[in-house]
Amino acid sequence: MSTDVITSVRTALRSMLQWKPLAPGPRRGAPAAATLLVLTERVPAMAAPCRMHPAVYAIEAAVIDWARRTELRADPGVGFHRMAGRAFAEFDAAAAALFAQWLTWLFNLDDELDEGPCRLEVFQGLLAGGAAHPLEAAFADLWRVTSARMSDLWRTRFAANLRRQHDACRVEAENRATGRIPTLEQYPVLRRGTVGPYLYDLVEPCLRVEVPAWVHGCEPWQQLVDACIDVTAWCNDVASLPKERGDGHNLVVVVMHQLGLDQPEATAWVLDRIAERCQDMHEAARRLPLDTLTPRLARDVSKVACAYLAAPRAHLDWLLESTRYT
Repeated sequence: MSTDVITSVRTALRSMLQWKPLAPGPRRGAPAAATLLVLTERVPAMAAPCRMHPAVYAIEAAVIDWARRTELRADPGVGFHRMAGRAFAEFDAAAAALFAQWLTWLFNLDDELDEGPCRLEVFQGLLAGGAAHPLEAAFADLWRVTSARMSDLWRTRFAANLRRQHDACRVEAENRATGRIPTLEQYPVLRRGTVGPYLYDLVEPCLRVEVPAWVHGCEPWQQLVDACIDVTAWCNDVASLPKERGDGHNLVVVVMHQLGLDQPEATAWVLDRIAERCQDMHEAARRLPLDTLTPRLARDVSKVACAYLAAPRAHLDWLLESTRYT
């Protein structure tokens, strides 16, 4: 690969460290989310709000229309279109709309697992390709659009991560039934499962690219993805703590239980770990083997990596303005 191409791709990655601020949306989100604002002073990549996609209202309309057709909830105040609009601000509106639809589906699934009558049974329908439940029908609709452009290897990876969420949610349900709180050693891996790890696979079809299997399996890529999942999941734990009312599947609660800290001390401990994982994420991005790829593949991999690097601040901005945790 030419030096110019390598330089341009790496410049794209480095640019994710310096956000261009725009006026933020209305701040009506959960008060607990404001605790996360300290990260904007400690993590350079989270110092300023993300750009918002210029077609954010068209993205919102696409999500609402799809949700009505599939009978899922899509409260505009929750604002999944705004999260996707920030994470995909540099890409076309179709990419952001598809990702926002998947976010809507995922959080409807999350609510079903927490509160609905079907709970884990809904996974059986998903894994078997059923369409009896609105979540199953909505999944089938999204899957037709998403998987058509992807390889069998990608589809297999997605299916494995869907199964991974099922298994993690089963462990979580068993823990809740017995009153067991996971340990600090167990929690990160468990949380990466319950958060919906396939959500991060969806960046590729949304951008109409595919990361080569060997790149996906290399250590820097795995570190990038795991760190991105940890940062967004743990930020969500901080913001959702009041809503979850002491559920043991929250990193703040795990820290309080195992280290004997009070809630402010445990929250500070979690914020320290989030800042460390942000650093891990950016270090992993710098070690990606871009110089071993063709120019086209290097650009494709860079696009996906840039979307991951955008995710933490996009998620923070969403937490600050969404009504989901109020």
